[in-house]
Amino acid sequence: MASEIKKLIRARAVKKAKFSRQCLCAKVKLVDTWRRPRGLHSKQRKDFRAKGAHPEAGFGSPVAIRGFHPSGYREVLVFRPIDLEEIDAATTAARIGAAVGRQKRAAIQTKAAALGIKILNPKEIMAVVAVPVTEEEVKSDE
Repeated sequence: MASEIKKLIRARAVKKAKFSRQCLCAKVKLVDTWRRPRGLHSKQRKDFRAKGAHPEAGFGSPVAIRGFHPSGYREVLVFRPIDLEEIDAATTAARIGAAVGRQKRAAIQTKAAALGIKILNPKEIMAVVAVPVTEEEVKSDE
């Protein structure tokens, strides 16, 4: 099954079609995001071959791998270290939420390493070292 999934993911990567917006080259202010052509005399709406393809059924990815990450894993969004216990390391990878802070991110990454779970957006976490305070420094502050 794993070899078939890898084959389908490779096929999905090759199949990428570029759908360009109508009159994109004529107007500088237009952004290159697909918009359906609506003009009455529009050649692109009438499906003239030289005017560009439309997104239609058949351009999508295969149903068996829809929602998969290009690495071949399913993605799961993680916000707490407890969430990692429900993940199957063989088929699923974790993506740490954007709102997670540095301390909790470090805890999630260390637990994921212990469980053998792949993190899709890891960051290098520097250990926070607390400087011990001596009694003499406390007395001098008073």
